Amino acid sequence: MKVAVLSFAGRRAVGYAELLRGMPDVELLVADPDGAPDDPARGRSTADRLGATYAEGWEELFALRPDAVVLSTEEGSWRALGERAAEAGAHVLCEYPYAVDETGAEADELDRLVRVCEEAGVRLTVASTACFGPAFAVVRDKISEGEAVGDVKTIHGAYNAPRPSGTRAARSGALGTNAPQLLDLVDAVLGGVPAEQVYAQTNGVAAEPGVASAALVTVRYADGTVASLDCSWGAPDAGPSASGPVMTFIGDRASVDYTASPRLLGGFDALERRARHVTRGDDPQAVMLAQFVAAVGLESGAGPDGAAALRTLRVIRAARESARTGQPVDLAGAQPVLP
Repeated sequence: MKVAVLSFAGRRAVGYAELLRGMPDVELLVADPDGAPDDPARGRSTADRLGATYAEGWEELFALRPDAVVLSTEEGSWRALGERAAEAGAHVLCEYPYAVDETGAEADELDRLVRVCEEAGVRLTVASTACFGPAFAVVRDKISEGEAVGDVKTIHGAYNAPRPSGTRAARSGALGTNAPQLLDLVDAVLGGVPAEQVYAQTNGVAAEPGVASAALVTVRYADGTVASLDCSWGAPDAGPSASGPVMTFIGDRASVDYTASPRLLGGFDALERRARHVTRGDDPQAVMLAQFVAAVGLESGAGPDGAAALRTLRVIRAARESARTGQPVDLAGAQPVLP
């Protein structure tokens, strides 16, 4: 299977290429004709180091007929490149566009890409790593079958990750960087049930003025489920939710806890005078890519698709509006325009 990494402007591109190069039965293709802003030669040097095929331009790359592409682009170019990939018949794995305000521009861009992928008959998958892997698949399936908790009533989630380094990611705040994975987990378990009302409170004590470094988001869904989600920036060792989302699904018969990166070893480092913990060894990026590639080979899907991502961006937009106005935002009757 031919899998291409397109653009090395994104900070995860090199890691994606290295992981794909190590997969059996995957031929790695690389293209970065525009060059990364901080290192124009990064794509070519990575291809040379890994022994991958390097295409000088986009036309040359798509002439190689990749089966799938992984987009790691700058903001503003992901939709156009994703559309070219879809029109060439390649399945697409795309990172979330960072939403920085409540205008909904990112959702509009994503909506157009979803439509192009649908028309081309390819799947758009969103890189929401917490939604991949066998552990979450068991939780999702058992809850949806009614075996684990009965009818889901309440969901509590938290993701307290370190502040990101990228400029646009930092501008998007915790609602842009941490909330998507929490919302995607909820969406997957509820099977795409739409949100009806969103209420959010934020603060910016760990960021520059105008950027929310912490947010508490409450979402009521159409089936009556209420989700309370804590997303914030914190220290790298600030508890179990620092390495990945943690979530509790509470039903009318039982509850289930899910931890994306469970702690295997904890303690206190006397030399560094701080708490430390070790999570399981599975690399979430590797798990995600492996499932994405396997799904392409089987002509099936894995992880959140474009429609799920649109639902998530819609909730984030409403959360920003709610935090600004101090009032709940009703979404009933304002569903995405996807068919």
